[in-house]
Amino acid sequence: MRARLREEVGETAFRSWLAPLALGGLAGSELTILVPTRFLCDWVATHYADRIRGLWTAENPQIHAIDLAMKAPVLAAPSPPAATPVPPPAASSWSGKHEDEAEDDGADLPARPAPQPLARPQSLPPAAPAAQEDGIGTVSAPLDPRFTFDNFVVGKPNELAHAAARRVGEASTVTFNPLFLYGGVGLGKTHLMHAIAHMIRLRQPQRKVIYLSAEKFMYQFIRALRFKDTMAFKQLFRSVDVLMIDDVQFISGKDSTQEEFFHTFNALVDQNRQVIVSADKSPSDLEGLEERLRSRLGWGLVADIHPTNYELRLGILATKAESMNTKIPTKVLEFLAHKITSNVRELEGALNRIVAHSDLVGRAITLESTQEVLYDLLRANDRRVSIDEIQKKVAEHYTIKLADMHSARRVRAVARPRQVAMYLCKMLTTRSLPEIGRKFGGRDHTTVLHAVRKVEELRAVDSSFDEDIELLRRMLEN
Repeated sequence: MRARLREEVGETAFRSWLAPLALGGLAGSELTILVPTRFLCDWVATHYADRIRGLWTAENPQIHAIDLAMKAPVLAAPSPPAATPVPPPAASSWSGKHEDEAEDDGADLPARPAPQPLARPQSLPPAAPAAQEDGIGTVSAPLDPRFTFDNFVVGKPNELAHAAARRVGEASTVTFNPLFLYGGVGLGKTHLMHAIAHMIRLRQPQRKVIYLSAEKFMYQFIRALRFKDTMAFKQLFRSVDVLMIDDVQFISGKDSTQEEFFHTFNALVDQNRQVIVSADKSPSDLEGLEERLRSRLGWGLVADIHPTNYELRLGILATKAESMNTKIPTKVLEFLAHKITSNVRELEGALNRIVAHSDLVGRAITLESTQEVLYDLLRANDRRVSIDEIQKKVAEHYTIKLADMHSARRVRAVARPRQVAMYLCKMLTTRSLPEIGRKFGGRDHTTVLHAVRKVEELRAVDSSFDEDIELLRRMLEN
């Protein structure tokens, strides 16, 4: 029987999914097959149960049903003594051979304990609390206790994302699958992700929740490949009740990680398990992701977190000041809400600075002191340059096509302006090297770093080139 299954499904699939199965016994017309884990039990029931039943029925017409039951995994089992033969179902055995042939093929089978009355995959038992699940605690990232729904300030730019996140956190069944949250840096995506996880663990502690960044997901996958432990990786991530992946744009261009995430996503959705994902762009705009993955990510509810407006920023500042038990003049809060428009993190950081300065120096918080303390931050916010603006201005200056900024062309007339644009993006924006690289046709961060260093070297030795860069910088900042 094993040989026939191996021939039908292939060696790789057989070793991954079917080799761990062991024969339990025959009760009437029902054959019991023992499976070591809940995840494997569920997977075999979904993908191979019908074929296994068909093969056994052809071998022994008395068998009409297959029961997949879980058992504790056998780590080291001695070979059964010759005087204790394995009880065959009717005239057949799991190997599909007669009694006089079984000795040749049975040595690779695990020890076969009596079947245990454990749950079947059709009615999965409730998951244990996350803290008790083996592997969950070491993989799932810690949750920030400050990031709850109670501490999230709701306004028009984020009301849809907040409502969708709250619905998923409160629901006992899967509502939107997946829930995809996207928006710029510091607008509250991570806050909402943490808030969902907090609420699920509070209201439904029996559900298994894994929250981690896409970077850590990739790290865990690479580690599993390195130590040849991909089966444990699949079992861990495909048996959770809620999988939350933050900043999924990080796996852009990482083909193997994308492949594994794609199959993990499909396995969880097929089992009606909740998937929640965040990114800096909508699924259709994520560069470097396979089309089939972008399509899957857009299946459920896609909720945009728009840049904050004045009213929302003022509300965030007021809430933050109240939590700090600090009296801050309304004029100061209004000034900050007007001046710092980039993201919430920078806004809260500015408030922390003026409060810390007041505490340390013993000086009252006023509009004048705020302007002094935040001089550098306010100056940077007076003129924010985008990567798109830089690419357009540099392309015009060097009379090349804007599309050349994203192309793979390496001729010097195109490559040098592209390096200049990367350099200016590093100097004039707060974007990280990987983010800049993605805006230049999905290039790696090392390419951006090389461009920055090359431009710096040329500026040091070529005065004409240095003047060119300085001219571009002034044009962009004014």
